[in-house]
Amino acid sequence: MAVALSTLVEEADRYLGSAKIADYCPNGLQVEGRPQVMRIVSGVTASQALLDAAVEAEADLVLVHHGYFWKGENPCITGMKQRRLKTLLKHDISLLAYHLPLDLHPDVGNNVQLARQLDITVEGPLDPDNLKIVGLVGSLKDPMTARDFARKVQEVMGREPLLIEGNPMIRRVGWCTGGGQGYIDQAVAAGVDLYLSGEASEQTFHSARENDISFIAAGHHATERYGVQALGDYLAKRFALEHIFIDCPNPI
Repeated sequence: MAVALSTLVEEADRYLGSAKIADYCPNGLQVEGRPQVMRIVSGVTASQALLDAAVEAEADLVLVHHGYFWKGENPCITGMKQRRLKTLLKHDISLLAYHLPLDLHPDVGNNVQLARQLDITVEGPLDPDNLKIVGLVGSLKDPMTARDFARKVQEVMGREPLLIEGNPMIRRVGWCTGGGQGYIDQAVAAGVDLYLSGEASEQTFHSARENDISFIAAGHHATERYGVQALGDYLAKRFALEHIFIDCPNPI
């Protein structure tokens, strides 16, 4: 079956509530392709590798977490940006991108989906007084050591995470997928035993050590693979479409 592109975009916008969320990029339809959609290809980032794979898969629409047109970037359509857009336009493929709306969503959001992968029970926001901070806090069913939890993360992510050991036993966890390492101070204030994010900065080490909590950097790309898959599955089921997730590995 096929659905009108406009209908699919309208449903995705509604489902994620994207119009209500201030962001660093435009959320929703970023590049318009053919008016009917039968096959969705999803991925974390609209890289050239993903676009080439989408062309090979004969996709009508590419759905991503990291799209284009970020605030502060050079607006000129040259170099890498020109090649990416040329690929989409040449093959009449639409690009649909959701950044913060996909981090925040209570069902298909990156943070909720990661919790399900790691068997963490969500308890609430990382900072209840500042809902612009998209991280969450939760608990493990059974306490485990920081090393055992890191091994679990490695099994799920398929890559070895960076572990900074602090509190040896882990029960309460704070997390924010992607580049959320700067929220470690909020995690400390929330009283968690371990904070997990995608990336780490130099100062993250000191914050973890001096506040006696454990920290895991599990990969920006790796921690954000699950939300876009869940959204793609939702849209495919909603409109009886085909959905293919394509993982273009990224060690960062």
